[in-house]
Amino acid sequence: MPRNPFDAYQDVERATLTGRGLEAMVLNKAVAMLQNVLNRWDEPDHEALLEEALRYNQRLWTFFQVELSADDNPLPRALRENLLSLSVFVDNRTFELMTNPAPEKLDILITINKNIAAGLRDQAADTIGQDG
Repeated sequence: MPRNPFDAYQDVERATLTGRGLEAMVLNKAVAMLQNVLNRWDEPDHEALLEEALRYNQRLWTFFQVELSADDNPLPRALRENLLSLSVFVDNRTFELMTNPAPEKLDILITINKNIAAGLRDQAADTIGQDG
């Protein structure tokens, strides 16, 4: 049972989203987690929040890497290669943050996730528009 109305909304949203919309949603969750760390950097619990946010973001990007590497991935090869290169950058920045945390290093991860999520939302909207 959901803990609060927002959790219930997220459960419904997850159940009704597919493909690009779902990917955008999980990227936005990573953005929110990373932004929360940045906003609370001077608080005593920021290290635990940072670890949780980085692990979530890393799992997310690992999933993208697997999907982008699949032979049956429908994206154009050049786009897949660009996204895979970006994922290597995200991995490197994540490991750098794990070993040498600094708040200014979070900005690029937040920006990348926001931009990819925006593109995915646009693609999802285009797909819905074509179906309707």
